[in-house]
Amino acid sequence: MIPPQEASARRREIEDKLKKEEETLSFIRDSLEKSDQLTKNMVSILSSFESRLMKLENSIIPVHKQTENLQRLQDNVEKTLSCLDHVISYYHVASDTEKIIREGPTGRLEEYLGSMAKIQKAVEYFQDNSPDSPELNKVKLLFERGKESLESEFRSLMTRHSKVVSPVFILDLISGYDDLEVQEDVTLEHLPDSVLKDVIRISRWLVEYGRNQDFMNVYYQIRSSQLDRSIKGLKEHFRKSSSSSGVPYSPAIPNKRKDTPTKKPVKRPGTIRKAQNLLKQYSQHGLDGKKGGSNLIPLEGRDDMLDVETDAYIHCVSAFVKLAQSEYQLLTDIIPEHHQKKTFDSLIQDALDGLMLEGENIVSAARKAIIRHDFTTVLTIFPILRHLKQTKPEFDQVLQGTAASTKNKLPSLITSMETIGAKALEDFADNIKNDPDKEYNMPKDGTVHELTSNAILFLQQLLDFQETAGAMLASQETSSSATSYSSEFSKRLLSTYICKVLGNLQLNLLSKSKVYEDPALSAIFLHNNYNYILKSLEKSELILLVAVTQKTAERSYREHIEQQIQTYQRSWLKVTDYITEKNLPVVQPGVKLRDKERQIIKERFKGFNDGLEELCKIQKAWAIPDTEQRDKIRQAQKTIVKETYGSFLHRYGSVPFTKNPEKYIKYRVEQVGDMIDRLFDTSA
Repeated sequence: MIPPQEASARRREIEDKLKKEEETLSFIRDSLEKSDQLTKNMVSILSSFESRLMKLENSIIPVHKQTENLQRLQDNVEKTLSCLDHVISYYHVASDTEKIIREGPTGRLEEYLGSMAKIQKAVEYFQDNSPDSPELNKVKLLFERGKESLESEFRSLMTRHSKVVSPVFILDLISGYDDLEVQEDVTLEHLPDSVLKDVIRISRWLVEYGRNQDFMNVYYQIRSSQLDRSIKGLKEHFRKSSSSSGVPYSPAIPNKRKDTPTKKPVKRPGTIRKAQNLLKQYSQHGLDGKKGGSNLIPLEGRDDMLDVETDAYIHCVSAFVKLAQSEYQLLTDIIPEHHQKKTFDSLIQDALDGLMLEGENIVSAARKAIIRHDFTTVLTIFPILRHLKQTKPEFDQVLQGTAASTKNKLPSLITSMETIGAKALEDFADNIKNDPDKEYNMPKDGTVHELTSNAILFLQQLLDFQETAGAMLASQETSSSATSYSSEFSKRLLSTYICKVLGNLQLNLLSKSKVYEDPALSAIFLHNNYNYILKSLEKSELILLVAVTQKTAERSYREHIEQQIQTYQRSWLKVTDYITEKNLPVVQPGVKLRDKERQIIKERFKGFNDGLEELCKIQKAWAIPDTEQRDKIRQAQKTIVKETYGSFLHRYGSVPFTKNPEKYIKYRVEQVGDMIDRLFDTSA
């Protein structure tokens, strides 16, 4: 049971809560009523607003549509007026641009091209819309006249500004191959920048709008003439410079020239001049003879013009490569890409044909020189051919894309030079073998024959042109291996050839030596020639090339030289035989000589004296140019004769075989030695 007090408290609490809930419910009812009233008011306002909007829309929409139509009509009127203005402008193009077209594009190219654009558009308009109108013919004529003026301007710019490249600048340009610093400074500017820009603009317009390719012919004709004249000018520069100073030169490059130009010698190829200088050195050391002739034209008499022409041609070839490269770079900026190769091919033809023709003339001159045995001229082919083969990779690169006939010109010339060079080598060897033994041409003093010096001079050239000469010989080989010959193969061929020439020379010298009636002079002649050959081979390093196929060549020549010395020494036997112990009377001290014995001693003294005097008189006029060999032969002979004569004089000098001993004992031992010391010395 709940106590009465708690129940009463509980009831009061419940009654309080109920009262509060009733108050809350009453508040909610009031709020709902107010909300309903507000909603009704809002709905009423919105309904009124909607009604007003509908009235406004019904009033505005017709006005808007009317305004839109008016705007459209206005736009159409403006477009129509614009089109009319545009069409009318075409009828004024001719009059507006005629003065500009008549005055030409010079000095105002952009303005001129702008006028040409207007004329072109007018032509297109009338062709599409009024093909029969007189205005079309008028603008067409004006367009053609403007195009002709642009073509004329193109020709004028190219003609006025395409200058021949000076020889001095070309030489500086060529020297850039080997001098990187110089190469950076030397730049070839064919056209000024402003002119080049105008030329490019005109060419592009003519291609794109003018539908004309004639300007390309104009371009290559003008540039071709400039290229050809530049190379010819370089050649003429060589001739003039060589005639005035002997050596063509190129002043220092402009950027380094400052106030005082300095002479810069042009690199000259290895030509005959080097061998001639070697020969002069040998002459100073007593290796060369100056007597005796052959049917070979002497190399020493070579005209300096051969060197000049050779140098000029070589430098012209290098100049062509450099200038052609530069021309192609210029051409790529001006000529459309699909016409560049053909235009370049035409551009270089005159200069290239000139070089090839000159090369063929060199081959023709060499062919004629071979017939008359003038191998001096033939030797000019060697430096030229070497340079052509060295330059061929650059040639091939420059001529990429040109016609096959253009590409084949240089290989054809190289083949011709190799063929004629190989023939020259073989003919030279044959001439060495077959040079006639003309008695009046033989050196009277037995010195080096001119055939020998000429042969050695010729072979010395092959040191500078080993690869070239070897390739010449290899090109004539018919074996399959020759088609792809190596440098070692060429070197062996050249060594074999040199040995062949030396063998032919040796056989010919043996034949020539028989012209001499005196075997001793024949021996001196062979000794001098063999010694000259050996020393020349050693000094010029030809011996190394010979040793490729003949390891014992040096030893063989030394044996030949020694053999001839021994042959010469036998000439003194007729002198020393008189005083040798053979068949001499035996002298006993204190025993009187018989008449027969005295007579024998007298005859021996007389025979020795006469033989000594005769040999010294004869051999004094002979020559041994090599001082070392001369002293060696003198000393050996002096030792033999002095010992033999000294022994004879010691035995019979004090024997009373005559009442006039001074008549028979004419010379002391020292005097005999002095007489032999004067052998081979025409100045003594």
